[in-house]
Amino acid sequence: QVQLEESGGGLVQAGGSLRLSCAASGRTSSLYAMGWFRQAPGKERDFVAGISSLGRITDYADSVKGRFTISRDYAKNTVYLQMNSLKPEDTAVYYCTAGTAYAQIATGSGSWGQGTQVTVSS
Repeated sequence: QVQLEESGGGLVQAGGSLRLSCAASGRTSSLYAMGWFRQAPGKERDFVAGISSLGRITDYADSVKGRFTISRDYAKNTVYLQMNSLKPEDTAVYYCTAGTAYAQIATGSGSWGQGTQVTVSS
């Protein structure tokens, strides 16, 4: 079982940037595919970005392509989500997820962190 802890959320003006971090712990955490979802008030939790266990495959929701970048540091067992050109509609709680196969990321069926709030003001 992998444990996930997000950090880096906060309040930012539209057009600004934030970098979210997700630290994974567990004996085999470096072998997990990982990703980010987000949930705005009153809405479902939606896929934002994913990265395969070896980092060779990345995937993004259409709404964030060209603005967000997912990456991972194996030495630190950490996944990052660099968010640029933020918009008010990016406001949500952002959740880190991990799975033994990328399919778990794509379907939102992996393990979850507690989430970190991102608020973008207009």
